[in-house]
Amino acid sequence: MKRVIVVASGKGGVGKTTITANLGVALSTFGEETLVLDADVAMANLELILGMEGKSITLHDVLSGDASIEDAIYEGPGGLKVVPAGISLEGLRKIKLDRLEEALETILQDTDILLIDAPAGLEKDALASIAAAQEMILVTTPEVPSISDALKTKIIANKLGVDIIGVVINRELHDKTFLTIEEIETILEVPVLAVIPDDPEVSRASAFGEPIIVKNPKSPTSNAIMQLGADLIGEKYQPIEPDKKGVISKLVEGLLGRR
Repeated sequence: MKRVIVVASGKGGVGKTTITANLGVALSTFGEETLVLDADVAMANLELILGMEGKSITLHDVLSGDASIEDAIYEGPGGLKVVPAGISLEGLRKIKLDRLEEALETILQDTDILLIDAPAGLEKDALASIAAAQEMILVTTPEVPSISDALKTKIIANKLGVDIIGVVINRELHDKTFLTIEEIETILEVPVLAVIPDDPEVSRASAFGEPIIVKNPKSPTSNAIMQLGADLIGEKYQPIEPDKKGVISKLVEGLLGRR
């Protein structure tokens, strides 16, 4: 069964796009024909995380009526298909969001799972992205303001008839000032699908234009996102354990020329 899942957040800066990009690669790794569409036409970032910036035809061109959606599909890491939003002031003036639904219908002909990276907030473009989906994953940090905004997004999604699969807690620090999993589930009334730890490797991977599950598949974040992908499609996943050798051992071996 084809699935259209929008990944949304109530506020910006919670790591939604990073989760979307890496989840897309994870699903593709499991053999699902997966396409990620960056619907944030005003503040696009997906292509930066995937190292795919500067594409000649983007969603801007499609929503402006200047190109077909087929011409805006590119192959990304791990065989993931990607529709970048692009950055164009002229394109923003010409965009018609009602063209999005037609574009998605075309995409779904050759796609098992379509992930839509929705703009943060509840402006017109965000609502169009949510309304176009069948299911939603909410991304939030475990802080009160972020949870409050996620709740507003959930309420809107319910009114639009979108099935909320659950919430992903990102940048968990195990800080006592943060809300617990149980508290978040009580407030949002949806299950927690995954807890992604705060991980400096994520920023490093983004700086190189690579998804973290490609650049550092042994990291806790990579394992958590791969597990999330497996859970979404009913697959089993065996976490990749980090190397057991310590930093000092590796340094000594390097100095001695041994591996």
